[in-house]
Amino acid sequence: MGRLFEGSGALCTLVLATLLGGCAGEVMDDGEIRAESAEISADCDPAALPPGLKVLCELKRRAEGRRLFDQETFGGNGRTCLTCHSVQTGTVSPEDAQARLAADPNDPLFVHDGLDSDGVGTTRITTDATVGITLPLPWYVKLKNDPSATHITVFRGIPTTQNTPALDPVLMTDLRNTTLEEQALGAIHGHAQNTVEPTENELELIAEFEREGRRFFSSPKLARYARGGPPPKLPKGHTASQKRGREFFEDAPFNPPSKKGVCALCHSGPMLNLTNEFGAQVFPAPVGTRFHPIDVDGVNANNYPLYDLLIDDGMGNVVEAQTPDPGALLTPAVLPPFTVLHPSTFVGAFKTPQLWGVADTAPYFHDNSAKTLEDAIRHYQFFFDNDPFLAGSGIVFTDQDVDDIAAFMRLLR
Repeated sequence: MGRLFEGSGALCTLVLATLLGGCAGEVMDDGEIRAESAEISADCDPAALPPGLKVLCELKRRAEGRRLFDQETFGGNGRTCLTCHSVQTGTVSPEDAQARLAADPNDPLFVHDGLDSDGVGTTRITTDATVGITLPLPWYVKLKNDPSATHITVFRGIPTTQNTPALDPVLMTDLRNTTLEEQALGAIHGHAQNTVEPTENELELIAEFEREGRRFFSSPKLARYARGGPPPKLPKGHTASQKRGREFFEDAPFNPPSKKGVCALCHSGPMLNLTNEFGAQVFPAPVGTRFHPIDVDGVNANNYPLYDLLIDDGMGNVVEAQTPDPGALLTPAVLPPFTVLHPSTFVGAFKTPQLWGVADTAPYFHDNSAKTLEDAIRHYQFFFDNDPFLAGSGIVFTDQDVDDIAAFMRLLR
């Protein structure tokens, strides 16, 4: 509903004057609306109100959702949602962190899990833009050198909010949250260190704002798709390089050494984040799978601490693994039955990210280890050479391939 009022204050005046006898909204610089009325509160139910008040209720909820996202600390360490999810990119890059540290060393980005292990330094966040995340160990995972441990801490980049709230039902790089409300509550608890508990309505308002606010889409066509419009299509490409790069993302049978469609094995579907039918023939993953292990942890380019794990399928089969971040292994709900695949198969498996707007959200991978698109693409040669289902396939990315894929990905707006 708020979209109706993003064009101008005159339109707001015309529509709301007709409905309510006066305008109750103010157009903000970024096109959002601030609704003001003592008669309607943010816990109103639009469905229970007549048309005029329904409009005002929706505006009021949007305004409060924006305030909660941008300003509310819930009595914590000073962080808000906006602290880590910028208007421009939905995330924080190393360059962002460096500029913010120079501008204000007391910026709440540089507290708690944004600090180095000594609790003081800012080297990690200004170099990699990663934060510490403490996660529980499920029953089937133990630390070899400390079997009584119940949690581990890993270091991850901040997932972008571009397109994801409205268009990607899988949240967090390890897929541990199933709703925006659950994700918001986890962030408020874990990153903002709240002392005031958010209400159910406040969490709903944050989620609504993320699903509807224009800042959360990489382009108008993605916003239209979220509202029921046509799904985005792969751009055709203008240059020869872009057109060559497009071929890697076209749904095509896996027929090495041909590289056509190799990226689409995992990056297919409207949001370019689903395993396609050909990927399902290569990997032990059904069509539509949203996560894969691509061996980023095997490289560990950021040199993060390693964990020695003992992984038990509950039937006496224990597998040892070493990794800086177990990824989706720690999210039992997304793993297939252990009678099908041993859980160790999913060490280092992470969410397949959607790719629209990807050129603006560097760095890449769960640990922000790929600082550029080209770095991310080059990593896949390591993956092709070491993945048990692709090793020996003969797939080789040349420098020209890397340039072509990157050129095409920059068109994904």
